[in-house]
Parts: sequence; C-alpha cells; structure tokens
Amino acid sequence: MPSAGDLHNPGLHDPQHGAQHDASVGRSPFRPPAADLLRVGSRRWFLQTGLAGVAGLSTASLLQAQAQATTAATGASKRAVLLFWLSGGPSHLDMWDPKPTAPSEIRGPFGAISTRVPGIEVCEHLPKTASIMDKLTVLRSVDCSASNHTPITMQAGNPLARRTDDGRDGGGYPSMGSIVARFRGPNDPAMPAFVGLAESWRADVWEAGHLGSQYAPVNGAELAGRFAMPKGVAVPRLADRDRLRREFETLRRGFDQTVTLARTDRYHQQAFEMVSSGKVERAFRVDDEPAELREAYGRHSLGEKALLARRLVEAGVTFIVVSAHWGYFDHHGDEVRWGGIEKGLKPILPVLDQTTHTLITDLEQRGLLDDTLVLMLGEFGRDPVMTRTAGRGHWTNVMSMLVAGGGFAHGQVIGSTDRTGHAIKERPITPSDLAATVYDYLGVDLESQWLSPQGRPTPVVTEGGRPIAELRRAV
Repeated sequence: MPSAGDLHNPGLHDPQHGAQHDASVGRSPFRPPAADLLRVGSRRWFLQTGLAGVAGLSTASLLQAQAQATTAATGASKRAVLLFWLSGGPSHLDMWDPKPTAPSEIRGPFGAISTRVPGIEVCEHLPKTASIMDKLTVLRSVDCSASNHTPITMQAGNPLARRTDDGRDGGGYPSMGSIVARFRGPNDPAMPAFVGLAESWRADVWEAGHLGSQYAPVNGAELAGRFAMPKGVAVPRLADRDRLRREFETLRRGFDQTVTLARTDRYHQQAFEMVSSGKVERAFRVDDEPAELREAYGRHSLGEKALLARRLVEAGVTFIVVSAHWGYFDHHGDEVRWGGIEKGLKPILPVLDQTTHTLITDLEQRGLLDDTLVLMLGEFGRDPVMTRTAGRGHWTNVMSMLVAGGGFAHGQVIGSTDRTGHAIKERPITPSDLAATVYDYLGVDLESQWLSPQGRPTPVVTEGGRPIAELRRAV
C-alpha cells in the first residue's frame, strides 16, 4: 500500500522509475573510481571539439556571449556560487531537521546531536557539520511543491519550470546558472561562466532552456583537455595569429562546417588567449593539490568534484553545479538501488559530512568563503512516515537545504516544519526566493528580463521571489 508521500506523488510508481531504482542494487557509489574521473580529455578531444565548440558553440562565440553579459564581473567582484545537487531528494528528517521526540516511524533510526550553535540539532551522523554550524544556515521550510524527480524546478529557482514529460520539460525556463552566464558572465574572461560537474548530465544538471545554448552549462568532464595545445603548436607561435588561425581551421574543418570559428578579430584573439593562458588546463590539475588535502576532501566522487569546484572558483568560473551520482539520495527502501534510510543513507552521510566540513574550512582558510555562496539541496524532502522496507517516499510538501559562505549571516535556522516534518510551519521559502537570493548576491538586477523565442520579455525572477532577508548580515 503506498505511503502518504507516494500518494502525494502519483508519478512515483511508473515502470521506468521503478526500473531505474531496481538497477544495480547494492552497488556502492563511493568506491574509488577505476580511473581518475577528473582526467578526462585528450588530444583527440581537442581535435574533435577544441576550439570548434564548447556546449555546441565555438570558443569565440562563447566568449562573445559572455562579453554580452550586462553585469559582467570585474576585478571589484569575484563572487561565485557552488550548488551541490544532492540528487534523489535528501531526507530532511534524517539530516537537517530531526524530530527526536516524534514516534519512531517518523523519527527514523538516527539520533540528533547538538551543534556549535546552541539550540540547533542535526543528525548524529553529521558531527563535522555540527562542529561548523556557526558558518552554516539550515533552511527548513523550503516549498518544493512544484518540484519533481528532476533538477528542473530547484536549479531554475522557478516554480513555473516543471517536469511535464511531454517533451517540453521546464517550459523553456533556464537554470539559475544560465541566467548568471547571460547577465553576469565569468569572473575571468578566460574561463566559462557556468560549469557542471556530474556523471549523469541530463538527470542532474538543468540547462539554458529558451535562453539559448550559448548560456548552457559547460560539461566539466568534457572541458578538461579541450584547451590543451595540440601537438606541434607551441605557445610562442600564438604571435603569428594568421598562421595559427589556418592551423586551427584545418583541425576544425572536418568536424564542423556550420560554425564560424571567429566572428571578429577581438574574440578570435580571446579564444587564443584562453588556450595559451593555460587557465582552464591548470584548473583541472587536481593532482597539484597536496595529498593530505585530497584525503581531507575524500577520494570519492563528491570529494573529488568539490575540490575541483573550489579550483574552478579560484580560476574564475562564476556558477558551478556539482552532483556526485544520479539519484543517490533516493532512499525508498531496501528493495531499491540506493536502499533505505539505515542501509542506504547512513553510509552516505559521513561522506557528505567530510566533504562539507573540508570545503567550508578550505574556502575560509583561502579567504574565499565570503565570496563563495555554497548551496546544498535536492529536488524535495522525504515522507515523514517510514515505509515497510525501512525507507521514505518522495515528499514535495517541504524540504531542507544548507547554505554557507557568501558573507551572509550564519549560525541559524530559517523556517520550521510541524512536529512530524509533514508541512511548513513558518516562513515558507520558495524556489523564486532562492533565485532572487542568488542573483542579488551576484549583482544581477532582479528586474532583468530575457526574450522568449516569441519575443516575449520574461523576468529572471518569477512569482514574486525576494532575497532571503534573514541571510543578510547586519551592518
């Protein structure tokens, strides 16, 4: 018999969803990878796609799109956003909104522990997170009623962007990262504005919608290696731009006859500089980091990607989405791939705890924390009532998320749920509020609009979203 959460989500039991859950039961996502996942790319990548395209565009076109951002970043502001996508729907009750006095079928198998901030409790399996709670904020009243089992709604920061399963998912609305790429641009012109680090791209990274492919996220797994110099082309020869242009054109011609490599001499030179500066390539050299720091982040997908994300922030990327694995927080019960709360979520929590603590500490020690807004969230919460197979179903009434950095006021909880975690009790926070907070932080005018394919002005912030006032630090 379906639980209350299942009834709230009628699409839960479709055959495709069930088949996906049943695949690879018991396989741990946290085994060390057979090969370093960050060493993706080669000369073959460059020959096929190098300057001929990033996310379907030529590098020169990408730079031109970035240059058109109306609020391009300058040396006065190096702010960035790291969005950690906890794919699958992390359980608010078993992580950041414990209910230690509730009945066992609601409370779940985990206890609650005190944190560095008196009065705030989190799951007992997040002790390192608890130790830095003064640097964190928990949002316990996030309205996820428009969300579904995709990143669309929450990564767009827009309740009008929804999964529809009709080939028009998202309604053309772009992700927050794409809005940032359009209206803000990168912190360094030699870097892309928006990068995704995910193994399951379509499932875990929302793209640009009708905003246009030039503002789509760049796939980090494909970016590595695209900007290495091909064999036989040395950096000093960049001075001979005409000769280099002919060499790149020769490489490109066999792969893409439709994209013009350079619109103007200016953007062509910038494309050369992106290659010759080596900034993209250097950002992906995670091996340059001390072994102790790599161990501290964790030799697993989440830790490796978090460390790379920090390096990309330092290199000048403005918006980064990180997802360790597809659906790994989808803990319906022990009969599905990711298991239930005890067998599935429990092994993941120390991994998340380790990476969260190390990332925040590392950013702070490098003087980057105030200029880096860190968000940790998934698509929705989990059913307050445990299933017969020791899991929890989907729950779109409410979810929790974590916020850090950005120079905001932390060491607090914003909003609350009722005594069972069933519904929002006070201070609803909408996806639009999240988007407004991100845009306001990055200096994107909240009144900005973009044009739909029909020429209709479309606001970047929908449904009356406003920045979360409680995060603002008192002057």
